[in-house]
Amino acid sequence: MSEPQPAWLEEWADQVLRGDTRAMAAAISAVENRDPRSIALLQRLFPHTGRATLIGVTGASGSGKSTLVDRLAAALRQQGHPVAILAVDPTSPFTGGAILGDRLRMQAAAHDPGIFVRSLATRGALGGLSSATLDAAMVLDAAGKQFILVETVGVGQDEVDIAQLVDVTLLLLVPQMGDDVQVFKAGVMEIADVFVINKADLPAADRLEQDLRSLVEVAQEQEGHRQPTIVRTVAIEGEGVSELLGAVTGYVAFARSTGAFDERRLCAWRSRLLERVRERALERVGLQACSNGLLNRYAVEVATRQRDPYSVADEILEQAGRSAARE
Repeated sequence: MSEPQPAWLEEWADQVLRGDTRAMAAAISAVENRDPRSIALLQRLFPHTGRATLIGVTGASGSGKSTLVDRLAAALRQQGHPVAILAVDPTSPFTGGAILGDRLRMQAAAHDPGIFVRSLATRGALGGLSSATLDAAMVLDAAGKQFILVETVGVGQDEVDIAQLVDVTLLLLVPQMGDDVQVFKAGVMEIADVFVINKADLPAADRLEQDLRSLVEVAQEQEGHRQPTIVRTVAIEGEGVSELLGAVTGYVAFARSTGAFDERRLCAWRSRLLERVRERALERVGLQACSNGLLNRYAVEVATRQRDPYSVADEILEQAGRSAARE
């Protein structure tokens, strides 16, 4: 028999499950700030998650991600779906928060109460995402959002973490931005489920699409996977958005029919569990090593070559393990 939950937890969880905007915002803030209460809340909400479809949108800065996300959200709302947007922004060097630049380009989201928008600061996390992104997505999932759009920072070709979080990944490319060369580079190009040629009214769009199709055909021959769809859009005009939404739903339907959808989520949870274990282990080891000036003593011993860093690291881990066993 499970123990009764605190009244504040039950009330907070119930508010989130009802889709209360303030409760959702407070929950995501707690997750971002690593408030100890957020773990209890996430544990309470977790059985109500797993129903939302997560769509990742990545690409270089200036490719039109925010505008396209706004248009996609509007199209989903027209179909009657509750939608949320998580826009990961660079961390402000002054406040430690997100600069919120994405919201300025999301006009549909700004006027539709059925679209929940939240900016998340990277806070030093690499890979184009915030470390709190998955937990924030789970809050929104539990709140009944059927589609959650996750927009990455947009810093370059190393934004591959998004593919381990979402159900379908959209990669935006723009003509005349060097993409006809970048298209042949490894990294972010390999994670796309749907390629989006945005600003397709530019003259070089045909060349970019030709290069993309050549790349896709080579990858198909080598890996035998489903060939990613290529969609042209002019996001600022709303052109091609319905076709893109069709490509997204088509991919999700295909992935579900083949079992790839569940396998992808399984892989994501394997990665997340390992990440969580690393976080907890690092916290535990850090507390142990920093207690009573031990870390400084170890550093002196290594710096003066009295001991080597490898055996010291092993000793720190052993001490943390013994401390955990005593607790």
